[in-house]
Amino acid sequence: MKTTINIIGSGFSSLASACYLAKAGYEVTIFEKNKTIGGRARQLQTQGFTFDIGPTWYWMPDVFERFFSDFNKKPSDYYTLEKLNPAYSVYFGKDDFITIEDTLEKIIIAFEKEEPGSSKKLKTFIEQAKHNYDIAIKDLVYNPGVSPLELITPATIKKINQFFSTIKKDVRKSFKNERLVKILEFPVLFLGAKPSDTPSFYSFMNYADFGLGTFHPKKGMYQVIIAIEKLAKSLGVIIKTESPVDSIIVNNKKAVGIESNGTKYYSDVVVSGADYHHTETLINQSLRQYTESYWQKKTFAPSSLLFYVGFDKKLKNVNHHTLFFDVDFDVHAEAIYDNPKWPENPLFYASFPSITDKHVAPKGKEAGIFLIPLAPGLEDTPELRATYFNKIIKRFEELTSQNAQDHVIFKESFCINDFIKDYNSYKGNAYGMANTLLQTAFLRPKLKSKKVDNLFFTGQLTVPGPGVPPSLISGKLVADLVTKHHKLLV
Repeated sequence: MKTTINIIGSGFSSLASACYLAKAGYEVTIFEKNKTIGGRARQLQTQGFTFDIGPTWYWMPDVFERFFSDFNKKPSDYYTLEKLNPAYSVYFGKDDFITIEDTLEKIIIAFEKEEPGSSKKLKTFIEQAKHNYDIAIKDLVYNPGVSPLELITPATIKKINQFFSTIKKDVRKSFKNERLVKILEFPVLFLGAKPSDTPSFYSFMNYADFGLGTFHPKKGMYQVIIAIEKLAKSLGVIIKTESPVDSIIVNNKKAVGIESNGTKYYSDVVVSGADYHHTETLINQSLRQYTESYWQKKTFAPSSLLFYVGFDKKLKNVNHHTLFFDVDFDVHAEAIYDNPKWPENPLFYASFPSITDKHVAPKGKEAGIFLIPLAPGLEDTPELRATYFNKIIKRFEELTSQNAQDHVIFKESFCINDFIKDYNSYKGNAYGMANTLLQTAFLRPKLKSKKVDNLFFTGQLTVPGPGVPPSLISGKLVADLVTKHHKLLV
């Protein structure tokens, strides 16, 4: 009889771990609470429109390629990728924007046009960022976070100062133009912390942005979920939807299964890709590794207020990805991290995938996704959502010189209460735990429980951190730990 593994959740990390474990010979079953798989990366389909509910940026294509190559597959076996040109545009005022195109050479020209002399500085900055990327993505992030020694290599020793400086300091040391500074500080927001709290080493995100570029899977990011689902099922993984896990069964400090919908499913190992904090509430308090005060003291990445909007016309003066940085970044960041509250004048991001992809909206219409970063744990009401949609749509119309609100066919929203309800997300966070210096690598919550044998964790609250590529890596890391610590029975 094969060794059996129950996995809680079906997001990127859970699906990835399921694939690796099934390939290793384990009998794997996934339990997903929602009707569809994907975790935060689910999909909304309505009135001929298709929206990615969660992730909309496809960065670090090499991580996806490495994942599929572990199974002798390629992303192109499952979905079609298009490199976006432009990658995105950034608005700073009415009809005032900078466009980031699809090659570093073009971006260098745009920087030089904005600030004479900046092109040489950008080349140097991105060369350093690429070196960091090679160290991080090809080496460091594939460590399981069990020891501080994982961070000590000949390459990282030379960069020790970069772990104690910050992105904000480094960027502003070289660039004086505030518009260029904002563009260079933007990528680390994917790591969930302010540039002033993010170690300089994480400039590798700038290489991911300018060096590798931004991609779009035809029909949306959910195609990647569908791809990994197909791979998992081909390896024998069973997926049960509408199967919320009510408890983890523990005997003699050993996880022996889960209970879902009143039925007990016994297994040799339990892996949770669900919210880490929530997962520990499924076991007795004495067996939890981390206290409530532990979680309360941690720096969490933001939550989000999202709107999924169908327009009855094509919009102008926007790109597939468009950022609106026309208000004070520091004031908004303070409302997220320092003094949590609804921001008076929020920055926001908008995605219009139908500009690139004819599959996601009816002909002649536009699919729009709007996102406002928020502090987790805030009050969330329909009235607040309506107020903030009005705030950003009016600014959107003013900045892009067009009427949009009169052309809204429908809009749906997703915010803190939904993150809690749909994903059991701690305080309704959207991206997990931020990658600050004291929340990096071995300082993050552990992949393996120290108190319950055969209980493991994966996903954005553990290593390596928030984002889709790190989630795929997290799935591999936990699978490696399971195979190391639990002998395969055949």
